[in-house]
Amino acid sequence: MKSSKTWHEQHESDCSPGDRIADKVTNVLGSWKFIIIQTAAVLTWAGINLIAFFSHWDPFPFVLLNLLFSVQSAYAAPIIMMAQNRQSARDRIQADDDYKTNLEAKEEIEELQVRLSRIETDKLDKIITMLQDIKVERGHSTT
Repeated sequence: MKSSKTWHEQHESDCSPGDRIADKVTNVLGSWKFIIIQTAAVLTWAGINLIAFFSHWDPFPFVLLNLLFSVQSAYAAPIIMMAQNRQSARDRIQADDDYKTNLEAKEEIEELQVRLSRIETDKLDKIITMLQDIKVERGHSTT
């Protein structure tokens, strides 16, 4: 018997909390909102440090900012890879489900073709029988 869950529901129910977190983090990191906010933060950081009157906590060439980006990248890259692996697994499950659906449809189509062929053959047999009957009737009426 076929499962009542769709491939998506099945895959979601198999997700661990870490998988869900990886997906959410990847959705944030891969958004324009994140890019815009990060760009604004970098520009603000650089602006404050370039024109600061009292304290330059990270003077040019912004070593602390580069360190923060390195730490961000060190965590973001594996999280993004986890999400990509999960996406690949989802794609494989969906492709397998699509393949099974296509096989079932192919079998149904082949069965319909056989039925239509039988109907066509039966109709042709009836037409031939009717023509033969007409021929026999005409042959008897001419004699």
